[in-house]
Amino acid sequence: MTDKVIRIFRIINAIQSNPGITAADLAFRCEVNIRTIYRDLEVISHFAPVTNEGRGTGYRFMGKFFLYPLDFSEQESLAFSLLPSVLNPDRIPPGFHSAYDKVMGTHLKEKSRQNGLLENIADIIQMGTPAYRKESRNFLQPLIGAILEQRSIRTVYHSQSRNATTARKIDPYYLIPRDQRFYLIGYCHLKGAIRTFRISRFEQVEMTASAFDKGNFNIKQYLKNTWSINRGTRNVTFKVRFDPEVARYIKEEELFVQPRMSEEGDGTLLFEVTVNNEKEFIKWILQYGPNAEILEPESARERLKEQLEQWLDVYQQQT
Repeated sequence: MTDKVIRIFRIINAIQSNPGITAADLAFRCEVNIRTIYRDLEVISHFAPVTNEGRGTGYRFMGKFFLYPLDFSEQESLAFSLLPSVLNPDRIPPGFHSAYDKVMGTHLKEKSRQNGLLENIADIIQMGTPAYRKESRNFLQPLIGAILEQRSIRTVYHSQSRNATTARKIDPYYLIPRDQRFYLIGYCHLKGAIRTFRISRFEQVEMTASAFDKGNFNIKQYLKNTWSINRGTRNVTFKVRFDPEVARYIKEEELFVQPRMSEEGDGTLLFEVTVNNEKEFIKWILQYGPNAEILEPESARERLKEQLEQWLDVYQQQT
């Protein structure tokens, strides 16, 4: 069995290095008969796109297939690293250890390259520091790595709403940038449900060896009618009129929701959208001041009037 594994590696390397190599040449290189090569090629065809376009054309791999770099999972890497210890030393053929060292060396080199790439990505994406901290660790690298490898993370997270810190295990699904912050959406084992976490509130993040499956989770469905990042429980339809001065900026907003927009003859923009978090939407509207007027619902107009009156009272008070 060991001879066959080594021979298959040799065949793959030979085809990669010499596209169009014949079965006879492969048999000569591997010191076996041509029938053995045909059987090995049949095995290889189950996991690699090897092709032969006709008699005398030899073998090559289709597309961009390449054996290296190896994409071992942690479990596969561990299993392969234990291979020499489970084989009978008296039956290991010459060349096995050198071939094994090359495979493991390539895997470790690729793993290092991937970690370096993730580190560079994390450095490129600059994040702010919460005002109450002198410094804040950037957990983007382990989070991106865990999402790509579909590995659970162990975390310590501070929940601002409850002002409490808890240890959690989370299956990280997606990173969402919103309002100059990053949020993680994933399955929280502590709560037994999908939750949204603000990255700056993580105090510790460690990727585990535990793999997860997102199942039928759909991020677009999950964020349906969500204006920013926090999901509400009741849908409300807003109709807003934007003045010409800001209308063109509204059109280029990048949103999870799909608003209905129509331009009026005077350049104003009518904007209608259904959201599940009224508070978040009104907070967004306020940044446009008098250039944005809520037309519907009437209840939202009245609440905004009350808020503006409270603000006016604050600034009319003498200091």
